[in-house]
Amino acid sequence: MANAQVQDTLHPKRIIHRTVVPGVLMGGGILLNGTLFEKNLQVNLRDRVGEEFEFPIDDYFQYVPIAQLYLADLLHVKSRNHWFDQTKYLLISNLITSGFTHGLKHLTAKTRPNGSPNAFPSGHTSFAFSNATVLFNEFYRTAPLLAYSGYFFATTTGAFRMLNNKHWLSDVMLGAGIGILVTELVYHFEPLKAFNPFMKSNSISFVPRITGQEYGFYFSWYLY
Repeated sequence: MANAQVQDTLHPKRIIHRTVVPGVLMGGGILLNGTLFEKNLQVNLRDRVGEEFEFPIDDYFQYVPIAQLYLADLLHVKSRNHWFDQTKYLLISNLITSGFTHGLKHLTAKTRPNGSPNAFPSGHTSFAFSNATVLFNEFYRTAPLLAYSGYFFATTTGAFRMLNNKHWLSDVMLGAGIGILVTELVYHFEPLKAFNPFMKSNSISFVPRITGQEYGFYFSWYLY
């Protein structure tokens, strides 16, 4: 599957601009961590939805930006990068984000609202925002509505981590900031930029596959 590329160079001023939002989120998360404000907020949220409330949409919405990314490729929506480069930056972003997130979880050893360990920061939220930021970087010039839509699903993921009593506000804010910041930096520096063995191939199919409880990708490469 060939994918038209959109030339887009991130200038230093632009990357500074792009890091303001994640910086504010991370700073806010650190400042709110363990405060009476976030504890009262969590109590109020649970009072409104009920102590028995649990709606695990956050387990699924974190993956939606990935599905959007590859569906757009399948529909030949113009993107910044070839599908292989998209996948490459998606994997790199998520690996780095996961490393920071889980490292901080064990370092801070913060208790979740429901009493479980490893609250700070939220892994679901960092993953969701990392995915959303990949989607944004690929399509913000050619399909702005699609590009920004990933943040709706990421924000909903974070909100339901709180509504489901799995995380505090500071956990979600720090997770969102990490996911955005790491991915913006990956797109700025473009690691392994020259590595793309499929750039000139027209015999590649790469499609997301969701069946029941199974999630994955269909990949085919015809040699002739």
